[in-house]
Amino acid sequence: MDFDLNDEQRQIYEYGGQLAQSYDNNYWLEHARKHTFPQEMFQQIADDGFLGIMVPEEYGGAGLGMTEMALFMEGTSNHGIPLLMMVVGPTMSMAHLGSHGTDFHKKELLPAACKGDIQFCFAITEPGAGSNSMKTKTFAKPDGKGFRLSGEKTFITGVDVSDYCLVVARTTPHDQVQKKTDGFTMFVVDLKKKGVELQRVKIAIPLPEEQFTIFFDDVELSVDDVVGEVGKGFEILFDSLNPERIILGALCCGVGRFALTKAVGYANEREVFGQPIGAHQGVQHPLAKAHTNIEMASLMTRRAAWQFDNKLPAGESSNMAKYAAAEAGIEALDAALQTHGGSGFTEDTGIYEMYPLMRLLRTAPVNRELCLSYIGASVMGLPRSY
Repeated sequence: MDFDLNDEQRQIYEYGGQLAQSYDNNYWLEHARKHTFPQEMFQQIADDGFLGIMVPEEYGGAGLGMTEMALFMEGTSNHGIPLLMMVVGPTMSMAHLGSHGTDFHKKELLPAACKGDIQFCFAITEPGAGSNSMKTKTFAKPDGKGFRLSGEKTFITGVDVSDYCLVVARTTPHDQVQKKTDGFTMFVVDLKKKGVELQRVKIAIPLPEEQFTIFFDDVELSVDDVVGEVGKGFEILFDSLNPERIILGALCCGVGRFALTKAVGYANEREVFGQPIGAHQGVQHPLAKAHTNIEMASLMTRRAAWQFDNKLPAGESSNMAKYAAAEAGIEALDAALQTHGGSGFTEDTGIYEMYPLMRLLRTAPVNRELCLSYIGASVMGLPRSY
């Protein structure tokens, strides 16, 4: 999968194989089963310079783009070591602080984050505002000196191992804005501040990252905690959500490819009725179809990343990539499980435990129905349904 990659991009894509020599899928699974964060592997990624892929060089990063970040995620996922913290931290938070953050964010927090000394997470989802983020109720009220943040965010990845959170809030109530996208402001919130409380959301999926609800009770913020301009945070938010779709598309492609690689190895070795099961079309065709769909989704993911990096409209490709990759990932895991038969459900094989992650990504962080609605209405010109 080195189609049209330069040498640096190819090295980033192949880094997953290098990382897997020390921290392989068994290491990932061990932490996923226990819901413990793989700090040693994450620090190795930091030491190797990959947390700051999208951070400008002057702030400790590599100064690269979404294409390289997607290649990194797909490359590590190819080896069965997907990391959701790479989504919410380096991709959705750190990348945008380099463009929109204050001097403190850029010169103090970003260099530390690139080195792995601190971590970021991202908070937008609320109990009453999931897909419809316009209904966000978390509110930052001006108090003359700064703001007082109150509200609740849920399904927030990795808060327990993070030091700062990029929080989407309203500074103007929903019913007082002319445009529904007005009145959003983004803040960097120190999670050690008084008034911040965490409650674990128990997810029935083997994952090294945990999910939490965050409660903000009159948390004191200063104007230096604002990212970008007050009331104009939706523009930054828009630049966060397409990358989220792109990098998760890359993750799905990689995990699907990892499962298919295992399935092909097993289908070549396992003999039934005097020949390898991979010779039977009932086994071979589902694997070939899944492989085809993974590779097509991978190409769409790269197209979306290229468009984003070149400041072209990326909504169409990003939604198509997210939809196609999640569907292809599920298909690949299912075909791999069927190929392995009963052994696919054992811990030794390590395939079944990857399936819930793929199934989750059909639904979250944006479900496939909304992706299809966007494609139907915004791309194809069909009547809008929401």
